[in-house]
This record gives sequence, C-alpha cells and structure tokens, in this order.
Amino acid sequence: MDSLTASEVKRLSKVAGLESVSIFLPTHRTGTEMQQDPIRLRNLLREAERQLVEAGSRAPAAKAILEPAYSLLADGLFWQHQSDGLAVFAAGDQFYRYRVPLRFDELVIVAKRFQLKPLFPFLTGDGHFFILALSQNEVRMLEATRHSIDEIEIEQLPTNLRETLGQDEQERQLQFHTRSGERGGERAAMFHGHGPGQEYTKEQLEKFFRQIDVAVCDYLRDERAPLVLAGVDYYFSIYRSVSRYVQLAPEGVAGSPDRSRPEELHARAWPLVEPMFRQARETALARFRQLAGTGRTATNVAEILPSVSQGRVEVLFVATDRRQWGTFDDQSQELLLHETSHGRNEDLLDRAAVDAYLTGGVVYAMKSGELPDGVPLAAVYRY
Repeated sequence: MDSLTASEVKRLSKVAGLESVSIFLPTHRTGTEMQQDPIRLRNLLREAERQLVEAGSRAPAAKAILEPAYSLLADGLFWQHQSDGLAVFAAGDQFYRYRVPLRFDELVIVAKRFQLKPLFPFLTGDGHFFILALSQNEVRMLEATRHSIDEIEIEQLPTNLRETLGQDEQERQLQFHTRSGERGGERAAMFHGHGPGQEYTKEQLEKFFRQIDVAVCDYLRDERAPLVLAGVDYYFSIYRSVSRYVQLAPEGVAGSPDRSRPEELHARAWPLVEPMFRQARETALARFRQLAGTGRTATNVAEILPSVSQGRVEVLFVATDRRQWGTFDDQSQELLLHETSHGRNEDLLDRAAVDAYLTGGVVYAMKSGELPDGVPLAAVYRY
C-alpha cells in the first residue's frame, strides 16, 4: 500500500490547470480477478484519452499525459502488490498513483483539478484507523479501513528492543538486575521478554516506546485517525505515558501480536474503533439538525464555498456519488455553475471537501441518500 496522507492531499490539490485526469478502479490482492485489473485500467485510460480529446487536447498530447499510467500495464511486480483500490492522477508532466485499502467504483474524470473526493472515506477517520503492534521482538505498523488492512513501512520505526537499546545496555541492565536482587529486592520493576534471561526495566521500555512514538508521530503528523495499540496489556499504560499522538484509541488489543496475522489484528481492533466512528458521525449529524435555522449551517454550494475559503466550515458532509460542475475564484469569490464538465471547470463539491479538510474541518464523504435531506453538500459553521 502507498502512503496517502494530508500532505499528499495538499500536494494533489495544488495541481490546478487544464485537463487534470483522475482515475479510480477497484483492484484485487489475489485470485483470478487480479489478472483483469490491468485490463480494467487500460479501458479507463482509453476513456480518459477520449475525454481529454473532447476537452480540446490533441491526441498526441493526451497520450503523453497518460504515458506514465500506460507504463503500469506492463509492470508485473506492480500488479502483484495491490490493495483494494487504485487511484491514478495525471496532469501535464505530473503523475501520481496510490494503492489504498478502499474499494472504489470505476471512475474517470477530466477537469481543471484532480478529483479527490473518492479518497475521503479513507482520509477523514470515518472508518480509517491504524494499528501499532508492540513487541520486544518486532514492531509493526498497520493501516486499516472498515473492511481491509495492510502493513506499512515507516523508515525510522525501531524494529525491536534489542537493536534499539543496544546489546551493551542490556548486559549492564542484566548485571544491575542480578546485583540489586542480591540486596533484598531494592530494584526497579522488571518486565519479562520472550527469550531466556530477557528482562527489561520500565525505563528501558519507556525509552524504546518513546523512539517508536517519535517515528509514528512523524509519519502521522497530519492524521486524525485513531491509533489502536496491540501488545501485552502492561505495555499500554507505559506507551500512553510517553506518546504524543492525541488520537490513541482508549482500548487496545491485548496479547502478544508476534504471531498474529494482520487480518486477526483487524478483526479484534475494528470493534474497538467502530463505536468511535459511529458516534462521531451521529453526533455531527445531530449537531447539524440542532443548528439548522440558526445561521450556523448551510446546504447551498454558492454559500458554502466562500465560507470554506474563509475557514468557517467546522464539519462538511459531501456526497461521493454527486457532482456540481463550475468554477470558483478564491480572490474574487466569484462562482459560476455549469451543467456539465468540459475540462476547464471542476467539481465544486470536491473543491469544498478538499478545502475544508485542508483548513482543519472534519469531512464526511457518503452517499447522497445519507446526507441531511438528501442534499449533495451540507456544512456546519464554526461561527
């Protein structure tokens, strides 16, 4: 799975100009359907070419924009390591692709900006969470959604306690443990490892966990998704005492995670975070209904977009299956609505979602029938 963070969203949102291509398709990790994924992408690329030409691009220019995406078709290694969905973005000489644990509907859009709204169920904490598997022998970080999970690599994440603390320090601590035991029990609390003679003080574990937390917080610096701890239960209080990540889930998956497959950790972690997601969304919807008619809510894109640009939107509900084409100028606040896409406008619902997210708002992306009164866009204002 590829890294997809708020920083990535910000970078993608700044690619503004004519003929930006966004492609989404479901992919498969195993099985016979996996062999059809490159064919599906080829078909979507042909549709993107057609839309580019229809928007005014010459055929050679359209092919050049999509060339990096076409090169994926012959990359066998790439297709062997898929998640549940693939998002592809191309504009001019810029190209990005992300494999994420989110099943997309097939979609091709050519517009003034990239279409990012399909990513929001993954980005906004509405079913998106992380698991940190803590063990003295192995540390793993996993990223999950409601239905899937993937292990992710964090470059600076310590791999195990022995390498992190160093053999010399462990030997000194073992000598300290032996000597202090001879004085009648005046020793620091010791925690047993999984090998013969491996016992560690609370201070050692704190040092180990603090280094883990530095790497985790750096990786999650723009995230708001819950982080579930998995490990022997006495680790939880120690890790919480040193952690700076504010979205630690209140409960953890207890027990050694060393031999647990990702799917097993997911099965035990999801019941811990699902109530958090459900309650947060229900609370947000209830607040919208409570504030309706007070001037603190809106459902009109012409009103919401200027408010988003001013940083007023606290919560935004946006329909993933609806689009409103048009243009909006941040400086003049001029908004024009269009009936269809023509490559020189954008989906204003998508624009509202991205801008609200990047200005600290909470964005819930859902089917239009789930939104209040069935509208495609609804906002709760900060003031």
